[in-house]
Amino acid sequence: MVHQQSSPGRLSPSSDTQDMGMLLAPRLAHFAGVARTEHVTRAAREMRVPQSTLSRALVRLEEDLGVDLFARHGRTVSLTPAGRTFLASVERALAEIERAAEEVRADADPATGKVAFGFLHTMGAETVPGLLHAFRADHPGIRFSLVQNYGEAMLERLRAGELDLCLTSPVPDAPDLVARRLDEQRLRLVVPADHRLAGRRRIRLAEAADETFVTLEPGYGLRRITDDLCAQAGFRPRIAFEGEEAETLRGLVAAGLGVALLPPPAVPRPGVVELSVTAPKAAREIGVAWLAGRPDTPPVAAFKRFLLSKRGALLPA
Repeated sequence: MVHQQSSPGRLSPSSDTQDMGMLLAPRLAHFAGVARTEHVTRAAREMRVPQSTLSRALVRLEEDLGVDLFARHGRTVSLTPAGRTFLASVERALAEIERAAEEVRADADPATGKVAFGFLHTMGAETVPGLLHAFRADHPGIRFSLVQNYGEAMLERLRAGELDLCLTSPVPDAPDLVARRLDEQRLRLVVPADHRLAGRRRIRLAEAADETFVTLEPGYGLRRITDDLCAQAGFRPRIAFEGEEAETLRGLVAAGLGVALLPPPAVPRPGVVELSVTAPKAAREIGVAWLAGRPDTPPVAAFKRFLLSKRGALLPA
């Protein structure tokens, strides 16, 4: 079979690759079916498409590529060398498409699907394991992809489609996100066990104005809250160390390297004393966020409902 170089359906070598892919994709399964049977009529019957439709699809595919893929022998066909080369790649591509389709179907399955869930490091030791345990009592087959990070990083991953939901603080206020406040967590001033304030139970934050602080790095929600609370108390904290994880900061405090505003630990740590802050109110809001306008799969919708049902009772008592 000979094709004219000016065939209107053919793409030039300089055509955009994405355009080529979009043009060829619907015809690849037809090509693979005929290549497998080497008979257009039989392939049409197996694929349940009209023979005329199948024949036209093959002709257009060859025109688009500018290459003969089949040699015709009456009602049968055989692959040309170019056709054999093309078939190997087509079969890999179709197998990958089928694998991807199975994966997304599996992830959306109401009973065994997957939720990509992000949360703060400080939620990881106790809060999140308790939530997952309670949720899986009624949804034992649902799987989770868990990500621990600081708030802004998780919001970026929400926007990139890498997370379905995240527990974060502060609760974000952005037009492209939906966020719901779930609970409030009191923060404490953590001081070394031999500190001058260690004998106290309560403290006004202004009394720590002359102390050296250890904090999370800029960009972390708890760092922003710490800076804001100190500003309300009338001072700017002198920062000696910046870290990425609250329990590391608690260790620095135990070593006598400063004081810190932190949420309660999952397990009490020796070497530190944790003081209630009476003024200003030292607390952070914990909320759940998701991307606005994105449809939920059944497992994501179920877990979202579960989290929202925990409003006011998210954190351990």
